[in-house]
Amino acid sequence: MKPILNIAAYLFVSLDNLIELRTKILDECNARHLKGTILLTGEGINMFLAGSESELRGFLDWLRLDSRFAPLEAKDSWSETQPFKKMLIKIKNEIIRMNHPAIRPEKGRANFITPKKLQEWLDRGIDDLGRPVVMVDTRNAFEVEYGTFENALHFNIEKFTEFPEAITAHKDELADKTLVSFCTGGIRCEKSGLYMREIGMQHSYQLEGGILKYFEEVGSAHYTGSCFVFDEREALEPNLDSIPLERSIRKKQTA
Repeated sequence: MKPILNIAAYLFVSLDNLIELRTKILDECNARHLKGTILLTGEGINMFLAGSESELRGFLDWLRLDSRFAPLEAKDSWSETQPFKKMLIKIKNEIIRMNHPAIRPEKGRANFITPKKLQEWLDRGIDDLGRPVVMVDTRNAFEVEYGTFENALHFNIEKFTEFPEAITAHKDELADKTLVSFCTGGIRCEKSGLYMREIGMQHSYQLEGGILKYFEEVGSAHYTGSCFVFDEREALEPNLDSIPLERSIRKKQTA
């Protein structure tokens, strides 16, 4: 087992007194020698943290003592070294900016599909009702370049705020398809899934836990390449190992 535990976690939940909450969480992280980034907003929390397993598990246990964070679940991966240089907690307006205030995942999630069930659909090419399945990548263009699902639809967007207009432009041509939106860890799809339903794309789902959960439960089936992550590991392979250094250097040289 590699010595450093990395977790990605988010939760849409109403939060207040963000400055006070930031201080408490930062003190706990520093006391446990954790590093990474946490976003605090009025609509919830988003975290990428790394440290020793005992300290990081202990932090999550501590955080869940606050009833607002009790449902929080984390996705694990492991690394040889600490992938973050410092501990940052930022206060933002949205966990993931979409500029559609009516889309509130805390009030109700979009339909989701588990990684194992998705693999079944992709193996067949159709869902349980016989409709063709189309994977919809909600990530930015540079992330897609690292890897994505085979034949996935993506829009070469530069930021998530461009996604609503991009998917709306394809609404008619996708009307008879079953759509599965996905992103790195699932957070963008909490909003994209609701938005797609709002504009009438009724046969749409979000991939539960995103690419990272799919890697954990399924592996590389129907996926090509790696998955970009927002830390110094750069990207993870389907076995959740970081990409080899030589591949990282080659990608930078050809970019």
